[in-house]
Amino acid sequence: MTRIAINGSKGKMGQALFEAINSTSQSEFGAGFDKGDSLIDSISNFEVLIDFSRPEASLSALSVCNSSGKAMVIGTTGFADSELELIEQASKEIPIVFAPNMSVGVNLTLKILETSAKVIGPDSSIEIIEAHHRYKVDSPSGTALKMGEVVANALGRNLSECAVYGREGIEEPRDMNTIGFSSIRGGDVVGEHTVAFFMDGERVEITHKASSRMIYANGAVRAANWLSDKPSGLYSMQDVLEL
Repeated sequence: MTRIAINGSKGKMGQALFEAINSTSQSEFGAGFDKGDSLIDSISNFEVLIDFSRPEASLSALSVCNSSGKAMVIGTTGFADSELELIEQASKEIPIVFAPNMSVGVNLTLKILETSAKVIGPDSSIEIIEAHHRYKVDSPSGTALKMGEVVANALGRNLSECAVYGREGIEEPRDMNTIGFSSIRGGDVVGEHTVAFFMDGERVEITHKASSRMIYANGAVRAANWLSDKPSGLYSMQDVLEL
């Protein structure tokens, strides 16, 4: 049985994670941490830490887990490139599952997007539209960026060079090699993502809609149980789900 701790335990995701941990016979709740709490004081109470917090809190937890040999499942988004490098470096010492979205459905969608991009992407104008509740602070969402990365990689493009974040004013005709992003924030939307492939005469839209945070919590707990006996390394939900 895997003893799991939660970083960000007082938030809505933390509450969902607590429910998910207690709903499976493979895991048990070890400890919960939030702003101002010390991980090191309860380090012996868990084998895997699930982190849904903010980048600064996540990196602080990463440092403790790295020095203590504890595995991590990181669902936090909004990291800068330099912060992502710290996660990659830590994965040389401890096992880490790092994914912007823990949902099984979203990760299946990523696989579908890869295939779709290879087949119709070269002839399409590609747009990614995402919507979340008004409290989400980062945009585009980590999931939207991951979708863009999957599509760009399938087309042999670099997302950092072809992404367009919002449009305003008078512009030149659209460059077919770009990938556009649009973010919507409002109400209590859990998470909606659509990747649209616009072609002459037809349009293909691939959409995932989340109606409950439990899909992320269940996926994260599944990842934690999978990670408990793995060697050091940086893993994704694609690895967990064997997609």
